[in-house]
Amino acid sequence: MVLRQLEYLVALARERHFARAAAACYVSQPSLSAAIRKLEHELDVPIVRRGRRFEGLTPEGERVLAWAHRMLAERDALRQELAAMRGGLTGTLRMGAIPTAMTVASLLTTPFWERHPGVRVSLDSLSSAEITHRLAAFELDVAMTYLDDSMLRHVRRIPLYEERYVLLTRHPTGPTATWAQAAALPLCLLAPRMRNRRIIDEYFAAEGATADPAVESDTVAGLYALLSAGRWSSVISHAWLHMFGVPPGMHVVPLRGPVHGPRVGLVVADHEPRSVLAAALLTVAREARVRESLDDLLTSHLSGERPAGS
Repeated sequence: MVLRQLEYLVALARERHFARAAAACYVSQPSLSAAIRKLEHELDVPIVRRGRRFEGLTPEGERVLAWAHRMLAERDALRQELAAMRGGLTGTLRMGAIPTAMTVASLLTTPFWERHPGVRVSLDSLSSAEITHRLAAFELDVAMTYLDDSMLRHVRRIPLYEERYVLLTRHPTGPTATWAQAAALPLCLLAPRMRNRRIIDEYFAAEGATADPAVESDTVAGLYALLSAGRWSSVISHAWLHMFGVPPGMHVVPLRGPVHGPRVGLVVADHEPRSVLAAALLTVAREARVRESLDDLLTSHLSGERPAGS
């Protein structure tokens, strides 16, 4: 058994298609199929359920896959430790983030790369369920997500900031607005399946109001694109101001009532081997002052100042 065979198996389980798995591994499909058949022969167990197409893994195959993830993670951890001993980290930091936290990822990835220029960063936008699965399967080193997510198991949590909600509008308002006043505006919000939308819907309801948005988006970037049309207002997380700022003609209005949402932070799987690259990112995160940076940015928008660099 060689590690390359395990890489092929992991790729096949991820792609669920022999040709796509072969392409991902830069080999021919016959080569990948032959390597997995050889692995089955060496372990003396069936690994793949075969039909006219890939039909999944056998129970034995699922167990082999779990060990494959662990063994490949051990190899990567060894490489990272040896690189650190030589004076500089190398490799790829595999990072995931829920869509609403992607806007602040650069507050971590930029200082991380400046400190460790030999490391590539791969950042994927993922759902909470995908983050949970990929951390457990050694497919992610670290993720940025809501820390109170009930699906998270066996992880270490490092808080970064707490979401704060404000009204983004071009309509006349007073110095502050209630959630009921915000609900009466023509709104553009995230789609109901998004955690952020469910949170603010609860806040509207707590104030006896119901949001009935005219348009919805499943991404923050899409929401801002819709806002640029000039018709709609939105309730946003202050973290989005870091990437997208305030569209021309709009202003940020503090909301009265519940405005603090759940904590967002980094999570790493609490299993061995520990990722050296994830540990390096956590060190950077503890020094990055993400919460303070976002709070300062919000204060500058509320005071009407133009944030530095914008």
